[in-house]
Amino acid sequence: MSRPSVNRSGEMEVFAKAVELGGFSAAARHFRMTPSAVSKLVLRLEERLGVRLVNRSTRKLQLTPEGHAFHERTTRILADIDEAERCASAGESPTGRVRLNVNASFGTHILMPLVPEFRARFPAVTLEIVQTDAVVDLMEARADVAVRAGPLKGSTLIARKLGATRMMIVAAPSYVERNGMPASLGDLRAHERLGFCYMRVVDGWPIRDGGETIVLPASGAVQVSDGEGLRHLALAGAGMARLAEFAVREDVRAGRLLPVLEDLNPGDLEEIHAVFLGQGGALPSRVRAVLDFLASHARVTPVLPESFKRQRVRASK
Repeated sequence: MSRPSVNRSGEMEVFAKAVELGGFSAAARHFRMTPSAVSKLVLRLEERLGVRLVNRSTRKLQLTPEGHAFHERTTRILADIDEAERCASAGESPTGRVRLNVNASFGTHILMPLVPEFRARFPAVTLEIVQTDAVVDLMEARADVAVRAGPLKGSTLIARKLGATRMMIVAAPSYVERNGMPASLGDLRAHERLGFCYMRVVDGWPIRDGGETIVLPASGAVQVSDGEGLRHLALAGAGMARLAEFAVREDVRAGRLLPVLEDLNPGDLEEIHAVFLGQGGALPSRVRAVLDFLASHARVTPVLPESFKRQRVRASK
């Protein structure tokens, strides 16, 4: 049985803060303790648990595998404690800050327009939104929720599907005026094909070639780190780009971008998920509010290609 004098939540809080800030000294300054007091507290914690949590052979705080596992569980427990206290003092209404990490296209075209409605519904929840197409570690980024496009790799993350989007090749009218509209796969090979400067699951453009699908490399002279950057390059006439349909839908309807070789589009879909740590039943209400809102308001559905074929005909007249 635990000793009454052991303040387990206090130990967890100091340990978690040391990991968050990267060292015992930083945690000591935060709690107005001495570095030696923090070090002794972590040592007592290790002795009580019977495992080593921190490697002390380097200047930088480095967790052991057991330390990583303990830190993950500690973070959840402390979040639950905070949530319980907030609920007790403010009722069951979600409150607190939620950190979201979203890819740039989803953030710009889907999430940002919904923020006012979310804030009106949950005024006590504040949002911290980071837009990046890089796949981040939720623990390292201190993110509560991430929105990711493409197939999910096996991990401890829990996922809620938000839908799927078609991918399509587009080009600005100014680019087509200078270089012509390709009528075949052979024509497309001669065009500037803009792409991403990081490895993707499919590193190129899938194109139907007769009865099979081939992958045409994105060999343009400019490569960028996110979908919105790629979209703006296409709008500027720098080249052709293959982008998520939801990200270019309004540009195509307005004639700012033209669909390219939709007849050769293989119709592949890119799934979009909201991912988060932990089991659903242990989620703080503020995080659950964000996930439920995304699932009900931020659904992504593919638009049938026929509508873009009609748009291409109108644009050519």
